[in-house]
Amino acid sequence: MVKVLFFARLRQQLGTGELSLGDFSGSLGDLRQALCAQYPDWSVHLQRDDIRMALNQELAEPEAVVNAGDEVAFFPPVTGG
Repeated sequence: MVKVLFFARLRQQLGTGELSLGDFSGSLGDLRQALCAQYPDWSVHLQRDDIRMALNQELAEPEAVVNAGDEVAFFPPVTGG
């Protein structure tokens, strides 16, 4: 099982902060595509160029391999003042 987390405005836009995926294998990019296929309304939010991804609490590129037991997070860029 892969735990998927959504932070900041994504959490509000998608209407959830967390979900679990069973039997997933592939890259972060594959996971994002799978989520967009399963939840078509999410595509406009998850496919944005500024959305960042993390794998096990480390920033990661779309090519990073996701394994069972991993935690994936999606979040927009963070700015502060």
